[in-house]
Amino acid sequence: MVQRLEGRVAVVTGGGSGIGLATVRRFGSEGAKVVVADLDPASGKAAADEAGGLFVQVDVTDEEQVKALFQTTVDTYGKLDIAFNNAGISPPDDDSILTTGIEAWERVQKVNLTSVYLCCKYAIPHMQANGKGSIINTASFVATMGAATSQISYTASKGGVLAMSRELGVQFAREGIRVNALSPGPVNTPLLRELFAKDPERAARRLVHVPLGRFAEPEEIAAAVAFLASDDSSFMTASNFLVDGGIAGAYVTPL
Repeated sequence: MVQRLEGRVAVVTGGGSGIGLATVRRFGSEGAKVVVADLDPASGKAAADEAGGLFVQVDVTDEEQVKALFQTTVDTYGKLDIAFNNAGISPPDDDSILTTGIEAWERVQKVNLTSVYLCCKYAIPHMQANGKGSIINTASFVATMGAATSQISYTASKGGVLAMSRELGVQFAREGIRVNALSPGPVNTPLLRELFAKDPERAARRLVHVPLGRFAEPEEIAAAVAFLASDDSSFMTASNFLVDGGIAGAYVTPL
């Protein structure tokens, strides 16, 4: 593996499973010191141990815990180079706007959007002190596309992540801090498998719209994160990086 991240210090939220875990492994393999932030101490610590990094148990919706996460990172490793703000939820009670209650709406917004706001708020000052940095915020292809099988709060939250990433990318560009949104298509993670196992019809309706004919593997998304974290993407900021199997570019998919 090319050591593009040798000497870099990275924080990954939601690092204990799915895309986050795959990214922790990828960052570690490319030479980064990785801080794994997760609510689950078992999976989070296992991920950190595997990558030779540090685990910090964090509720990403708690401002003081998020602030402490980034301070602990700098106290431990001396700086912050990369923040992959990835933690998110997609609960079953987030559905059509006609059936989704305000409690479900607010819970999803808090985890998926407010947490990204908090992570950016407390990562950026450390990157300013460092004179550079790369922030990657997990949005989604649903921030670009509409779906009749709606998850209304999830979709709105990811649209907010995309807009916020664009704004921050512009605001801090001259300070050497790049901010990009990563927009995956459907990914073969435990979250998606559970959702679609409960509703095979919904899975089939979605899969037919993917030109590549399958869901992404977490490692494929992690490769995109590593690219955005590295100097290979040094002229990219305020962008929406779609890794969606062609969904956003499709009208009629292949038979």
